[in-house]
Amino acid sequence: MEINVIRTNNVEIANVKSNEILIKDVQSALDLMATVRYETNCDYIIIDKSSISEDFFDLSTKLAGDVLQKYINYQFKIAIVGDFSVYKSKSLKDFIYECNNGKDIFFLPYENQAVEALSRV
Repeated sequence: MEINVIRTNNVEIANVKSNEILIKDVQSALDLMATVRYETNCDYIIIDKSSISEDFFDLSTKLAGDVLQKYINYQFKIAIVGDFSVYKSKSLKDFIYECNNGKDIFFLPYENQAVEALSRV
């Protein structure tokens, strides 16, 4: 795992890169938050969707809701970057739409959009 800090608009964002799945369950999501906060002191995270278990994107597993609730509880903001058009679930599309209209969680296709979204909140 590699973590780079992006500084923009007086916000520091941890850009997390990995060739492995980093978020498999709630505990691994908490571990990622702790690592990011310890190593960078950032409360904003960008992560590629390829670093998140596919179970996360199946809302019936409740993994997305459980993980994202932890991020909100610990006052982290997260942007997940990738191509979400591969998912056909209407409920997932609705979930992504609602998240993108909020201020804490974003699902965006490109890293530069994630930086922009997180730096304006």
